[in-house]
Amino acid sequence: MVPILLLVVSNVFMTVAWYGHLRHRDVALWKAILVSWLIAFVEYCFQVPANRWGYGRFSAFELKTIQEVVSLSVFIVFAVVYLKEDVKWNYLVGFGLMVAAVFFVFKKWD
Repeated sequence: MVPILLLVVSNVFMTVAWYGHLRHRDVALWKAILVSWLIAFVEYCFQVPANRWGYGRFSAFELKTIQEVVSLSVFIVFAVVYLKEDVKWNYLVGFGLMVAAVFFVFKKWD
């Protein structure tokens, strides 16, 4: 559970680093890059331990799948709350298909 919680925290920072500057388009691009890079450093401080500690309990494929679902979940909240964007039905269908992929990754087919 700790690796998953660390991935959630990691993805909050990464989402802010990647997309937070979109509401501040008047800021010089170099400043946005610098601030995003600094935020991304904090993200790595959570992401690297999450993968280190999670590997073995989960395969690398499973960790990546968890990370993608966490990333999309965090992004949906960020886009709605911070960027004030609407969630459209086709976004939800696409996200649902990605969640269905989790089934195939985690299903034991042996």
